[in-house]
Amino acid sequence: MGGTPKTALPPQDRAASLLEQVKKCEEESEIIREALTEYELIVDSAEQVRERPKDYNQQKVFYSGKKKNHTFKNQFIVLPKGEDIVDVVVGKPGPKSDINICRERLAKFDDKQRLSGDKAYVGEEQIRTPHKKPKNGELTPQQKKDNKLFSSNRIFVEHVIRLVKIFKIAGERFRLNPSKYSEGILTICGLVRLRTGALVLQVIKASESPETIEVVSAHTFGAKLTLIAS
Repeated sequence: MGGTPKTALPPQDRAASLLEQVKKCEEESEIIREALTEYELIVDSAEQVRERPKDYNQQKVFYSGKKKNHTFKNQFIVLPKGEDIVDVVVGKPGPKSDINICRERLAKFDDKQRLSGDKAYVGEEQIRTPHKKPKNGELTPQQKKDNKLFSSNRIFVEHVIRLVKIFKIAGERFRLNPSKYSEGILTICGLVRLRTGALVLQVIKASESPETIEVVSAHTFGAKLTLIAS
């Protein structure tokens, strides 16, 4: 990825996810939110180690017992098979629970929207989770089979997260100013969408010369709307 995609991308927040890309067009946004209910979206989160905050209170806020370090937490909601990043949250404190981060975002979706999540999302009505092993008991063979299929369908969100982490700024300890974190990760999400073909940049040139007039961003979800309508 060179300098050209970065300069051609829309503002970071608008390029980072499908919902943010269409946010300014209320009619299109409403159509897409309704169309998304035809799919069971996949949600997952990932933590990234950051430099220890200098302020003691901030140290407590960002210290993750799970990672034994100070971390940022990012949450991704993607289409089945990881075809696009539908919504992304970046820079939350590592200790914040996955389910609470997700609940804060559900207002952006239709009430009928279905999602699938791992055991961290147990307790939210809109999110389907794997069978939980009963206390002092075992899962049935069918439940184990269901969980295996469930995991195979969810693996695509991990593929998306892996694509984000290919960029060193997202995959290694974040050493820059924390105020730059959201900007950096959102830009990477836009580049990932561009790489996978979910985000499309249309170059408009002058009719009588090769001069570029502007670069317009589009998305490939429009093709799915046609299929749903038919």
